[in-house]
Formats: sequence, structure tokens, C-alpha cells
Amino acid sequence: MITNCALQTNINELPEYTTKKITALDHEVLVSIKSASINKRDEWISKGKYAKIKLPCIPGSDGCGIYNGEEVIMFPSANWGNNSAFQGKNFEVLGMPKDGTFAEYIYINPTLLFNKPKNLNHLEAACIPLSGLTAWRSLFTKANPVKGENILISGVGGGVATFAFQFAVTFGLNVFVTSGSDDKIFKAINLGAAGGISYKRDGFEKELIEMSGGFDIIIDSAGGPDFHKLVKTCNPGARIVMYGGTLGNMDNINPQALFWKQISIMGSTMGTEEEFREMLNFIETFDVKPIIDSTYELKVIKDAYRRMESSDHFGKIVLNIN
Repeated sequence: MITNCALQTNINELPEYTTKKITALDHEVLVSIKSASINKRDEWISKGKYAKIKLPCIPGSDGCGIYNGEEVIMFPSANWGNNSAFQGKNFEVLGMPKDGTFAEYIYINPTLLFNKPKNLNHLEAACIPLSGLTAWRSLFTKANPVKGENILISGVGGGVATFAFQFAVTFGLNVFVTSGSDDKIFKAINLGAAGGISYKRDGFEKELIEMSGGFDIIIDSAGGPDFHKLVKTCNPGARIVMYGGTLGNMDNINPQALFWKQISIMGSTMGTEEEFREMLNFIETFDVKPIIDSTYELKVIKDAYRRMESSDHFGKIVLNIN
């Protein structure tokens, strides 16, 4: 069938609003998409900064739509594998190479469809899949938090960081944040953060220790040359979980600090269907409302990409499709 979509045909160019013929594979079903949301992954693909790019492709990993008269959201990947500890070699994320959710319709395996949480509208639900799942696994599976612990979430305002922030506040952790924007820190404090500081300030790590007493958990997506400063803020037995590396290699880490304090540094990527199910139950049970930064129509998707690229957003950037 033919669908209106955002089609990525060239590296270093934003997707075009156009039409494409889509074809079902065996056992796939047709879903009418109501809304989708943009992730940093989509921007990286448009800039040629993602691994194993295969074009042309309809981007988009997050979506909420209609199947058999019911509102559903899409599990954002396929082929995790048999070991819950890590994804297998055939693991892939929805939205490249498989056509994604930035379209009016999608063919998808029905096993990847989950009921929309009852407490959310379709725009809120479309925010969840990739960012929510990545945050959930990082926080609950990897960091294994205990209520009352201190947690630092870097780069609040981004999709995953904001979900991790919301989950941590709801769970009962003492949440602190960093950002390059004082406005984002102020917003996080108004939403339940105990404190925050700009990572652009000299000696920010010392101020973090003073305001918090140190951290039992750190959730980070940046890495980079200042990562060793985060290690300095760790309490004995702390867990650092990384789900990205936007600032590159981590230098100057003191190994004595790691082994003497028995600090764990762990990587995390997205998550399993069981973790997805647990997250949706948590969101519905505790009425967690995803934070929407802005909403765009599919036909002006370039404006949505530019909003993502600006890094001024706090929360998710959503596409209202049908």
C-alpha cells in the first residue's frame, strides 16, 4: 500500500515528507499510526553518525496507533535474543533498517504491539518506547535502586534522561540533575529534583558533592573528558550506568577510586519485551505522564528535527500524524 511518510534517502539531509509503497512481510499486520516521537537516534541517522545506515528508510522508533480498533504502542526493536543480559547479533531498532513510525501506516509483527497505558493520551503514549525503555533498563535492571538513595542524572531534558528522572522521582530516590541550561535545571527542580547544577561550571563536581553528600547511582549518556569528575562524586558501592557516549572517550579515570570504593560502571542499551511490559505497568500504576516539549504535524517534520538539533527541548518532541 501507499503511505504518507517522512523518507530518509540521503545521509546529511533531513527526511522529506513524501509517499512510499510499503509491503508486509510474513505475519505482519497493518497499524494506522496516530502519533510518533523523535529520538536523538533519528537525528544521528540524518547526519550519517549512526552505525550501519541503510537507506532509503522511513525513520522513527516510537509510535502509538490503532490495530483492530484498539490503541497500541510499538515495541521499538526486534530480535533481542535469548540472553536478557545483552542483545544478540541480529538485534535491530525500528526505524532503520526496518521502516519506522514517521508515516501514516506501518506493517509490523503483532507480537511487538502493546496496549496503550490507560492513563495516557496517544501523544503521551508515543513518547514512551525507545527513550522510556532505555531509561527503565538503565535505572531498574542495571542500577537496581533502593528507595532513598541519591541519584545523579546528567543531561536532563533529553528524552532518556527525562524518563530516568521521572522514574527515579516516582520510585522515591533523591534525584539531582545536571544540564548545560539553567532553565532546564529549574524545570527539573519544579518537577521534583532535589537539586541541580550546570556541568559548564568549573568545579561542578565539588558543588554536587556538597549539595548531595555523594551519589549511589549515576545515569549518564555523555562520557567524554569530564566523566572522571562524575566518578569523584560517587559514594562507596556506587553504580554508574551509561546508555550513550555523545562526548566521546573517557579519560583520566583513576582506577584506585574505582576499586577502593567498589564502584561499578555498566553499559546499557534499550531493553527486553519483559522490561517494556514492566515499564508500561509502572507508568499506568503510578500515573507517570511523559513530558512533551512540543508537537508538530508530519508534513513539517523538518521543523521537528531542527528542534531536536537545537538541544533546547525539555522532554519529547512529538509528531501528530492521524
